[in-house]
Amino acid sequence: MAKYDKADIERRMKGAVESLKGDLSGLRTGRANTSLLDPVVVEVYGAMMPLNQVATVSAPEPRMLSVQVWDKANLIAVEKGIAKANLGLNPMIDGQTLRLPMPDLTEERRKDLAKLAGEYGEKAKIAIRNVRRDGMEALKDDEKKKEISEDERKRSEDEVQKLTDTHVAETDAAVEKKVQEILTK
Repeated sequence: MAKYDKADIERRMKGAVESLKGDLSGLRTGRANTSLLDPVVVEVYGAMMPLNQVATVSAPEPRMLSVQVWDKANLIAVEKGIAKANLGLNPMIDGQTLRLPMPDLTEERRKDLAKLAGEYGEKAKIAIRNVRRDGMEALKDDEKKKEISEDERKRSEDEVQKLTDTHVAETDAAVEKKVQEILTK
């Protein structure tokens, strides 16, 4: 039974890129972005729940997030959850809504965030290269077991390398786009 599985390699590389995009969406730029509150969990009804299960998050203005709490009894719990997430946001209660003005990012903070985006990108590229290595090893094993010919191995290695190049380029593009967002005032 051949160990090499192109679909699995492609799926794992895509997973690394998607994970990177999720990490990057959590980095704050100067603009309000609802995904900024994705990591927030709130203690309600005796359980920890993601914010999006107890409230609606929107960005009514470029520098403001609005959190519409569905059950008024959970308003204080949501406020505490946002404070605990340590995002540097100060919620203001307005009826059944929390308003979160986005503070300005200092130049130093922007540089730190851009550097962090680069680190996330490097981790994703390492994950992609590890998948490539696994694929190449599987191909060599398959050839040793006489399950594929040398020509098939070389052809498949070229496919794996092309997949790697494509996903690394996608990673670089995502990081570059995020860095531009962060550094643009």
